[in-house]
Amino acid sequence: MKTQILFFLSAALLCTNAHAVAKCSRANLTRCLDSACAINVSTNPAARCQYCGTSSAGTPPSEKKGIKAVSVGTSTKYNISDKELKSAPTDPGERYAWATKQCIKKVSGCTIDDITDTYDKLIEQSCKAAGVSAKMEKTLDQVSKKKTKTSCQSEITACMIADRNCTADYRKCSTDADFDRVFASCSVEAAGCNDYVSEIRKSLAGARDDTIKNTDNVLNQIIAAYKTAREKKLSSIKSGCADNTDRDTCVETVCARNMPNKCGDGYESEKAAAIGLCKFYDTACATID
Repeated sequence: MKTQILFFLSAALLCTNAHAVAKCSRANLTRCLDSACAINVSTNPAARCQYCGTSSAGTPPSEKKGIKAVSVGTSTKYNISDKELKSAPTDPGERYAWATKQCIKKVSGCTIDDITDTYDKLIEQSCKAAGVSAKMEKTLDQVSKKKTKTSCQSEITACMIADRNCTADYRKCSTDADFDRVFASCSVEAAGCNDYVSEIRKSLAGARDDTIKNTDNVLNQIIAAYKTAREKKLSSIKSGCADNTDRDTCVETVCARNMPNKCGDGYESEKAAAIGLCKFYDTACATID
């Protein structure tokens, strides 16, 4: 009987270990999905969005020109083959679902959650790239529509201080690198403002510096106020220790609240007990410079 139990335990452990070995390789999973969703991604950053994201991102350039699409990393065994791609749906949502099924079969140990965690963010980044491209096209279309400096200043400022960008107090753009990155994006959105961009940047950079400086001044004032309060408290404690005022007050309070005879005449033991209870004042005062 013991031999049978040991046999079944060994079999169970082997099954558990076999399952543990089949861990999803997200790198291989990405390669597999890329072979269906990231065709010609090196020359078209919006590829993942166009193939497996949304039709609103537009048609991939290779399909527009009628050029045969070349899969990413065709040498890897995890890729969806060109033959298999011929049956891939053209609708981005359906294509992503189709690619998901194919890649779960090809890369062992992977689940839908692995695909969501690994690839959804790549499609999101690609869709942002597609959005930038659309904005650039819009900029080119509207380049002849000149705006006034005032309208450009208002538009770019509103973009800069938005919560998603620098925020009103510029805390997200305290470094020049962050400021320049956000300003470049806002300048692209503000089509027709090219003639004023340099001057507006200088103005907003000055506003950023003043805002941060004022914030630092307020913070320094708060710190100074707390320091003054601490120093006053310490001075008061030292004064109370110098003439034992705080300890005597403690003794009087203990006598009045805790002693039956209020430490009156003839009840020296109550007075001694109260002094003992307030002995911590002597200890505390001894530690103060």
